[in-house]
Amino acid sequence: MLFRSSVYLDRHTTYKSTKRLTPEEELQGIEEPLSQFERALGELGVEVIHAWSPQAKGRVERLFGVLQDRLIKEMRLREIKTKEEANEFLRWYLPRYNKRFRVSPTSKADMHVKLPRHFDLDKYLCVRTTRTVRNDNTIACNGKLYQIEEKVRTRKVTVQERLNGSMHIVVDSKSLKYKEITERSGKETTTKRSSKPGKPYVPPKDHPWRR
Repeated sequence: MLFRSSVYLDRHTTYKSTKRLTPEEELQGIEEPLSQFERALGELGVEVIHAWSPQAKGRVERLFGVLQDRLIKEMRLREIKTKEEANEFLRWYLPRYNKRFRVSPTSKADMHVKLPRHFDLDKYLCVRTTRTVRNDNTIACNGKLYQIEEKVRTRKVTVQERLNGSMHIVVDSKSLKYKEITERSGKETTTKRSSKPGKPYVPPKDHPWRR
């Protein structure tokens, strides 16, 4: 863990995973699924605390109410009709709103943390998923097929989709070389089962069903 702090959020799907464990998984002691957001902050040592009701975040909810109701009416009274006019009005309105309703924090300590040298933040702030390596050393991801060009001794790899648009296939913190392909090699073939229906079962004459 890098940091020791916490963040207070609602239960929006961006922050809270909607996946639920089955009773069998709960009995097996499997941990509750995490969203990508929770996973990233957890690895960085930031605790995510979820509010269970809108009232728990009363101040920001009241602000949302103003922005979605009072602000619209204020703009209508001033006959604001364009985006440029709205932005100009906000430059006047928001400072006055903040001056009236803002509350100074208990502590003015700066919570920003300087990253250690050579710290790779991108490997945390990414979409991370697990993929299965097939017999022909390929994986599927987002509807595309990728050929891993290095020998892999594990059946599972981690795919990191980073903010700059790049994708990394990782095993034990090592990024593997790969290339996108349009079709699979002949190393792995699948046998298609016949879709022709079989003959219906006909019980013999002495079967109890006929008695």
